[in-house]
Amino acid sequence: MTSPFPKAYADFVQRLRVPAGFILLGGFVLLAHPTAISILNSLPVIFLGLALRAWAAGHLEKNQNLAISGPYAYTRNPLYLGTLIVAAGFCVAANDPWLPFLFAAIFFLIYIPVMYEESAHLTKLFSGYAAYAQGVPLLVPRLTAWTQATKRFSWGLFWRNKEQKAWYGALAGLALLAGKMQFLRYD
Repeated sequence: MTSPFPKAYADFVQRLRVPAGFILLGGFVLLAHPTAISILNSLPVIFLGLALRAWAAGHLEKNQNLAISGPYAYTRNPLYLGTLIVAAGFCVAANDPWLPFLFAAIFFLIYIPVMYEESAHLTKLFSGYAAYAQGVPLLVPRLTAWTQATKRFSWGLFWRNKEQKAWYGALAGLALLAGKMQFLRYD
């Protein structure tokens, strides 16, 4: 699959992912106007995204085996999809009309090119990746599993992939929003 983004740009934004996250966090803190209701409404969405990320992490053996089981049978990038869902939840919690646009722009400008670069890397690493990529969408999941892979979820992989950090980060973000709500009394 050929990337619609120039390789130099994709390489650049791949290195920019983490710093962009901190910039996004700053914008998030400044723009957020959380209420108790917005935070409560966000919890199922955030949990859904974290659960998807956890499920994916429990099937992923980075650079060792091609992940095609669990959520990887539906989308090639369940971790990024989970991140997108978590971000949507935080947009709900933040209660600001501009944040969804900011998150969408960052996701499109940074994460989509990174997904294409990772696809190129996996094509070189695994001989079966091209067939997998033809059957499984880049991000938006298919409705039925591409394969009935028998590999089960592994808590060991979840911990090895350090996925608990996403949960800690979500809790910290929610605490930050709750603190801002209390301090500034938005509701």
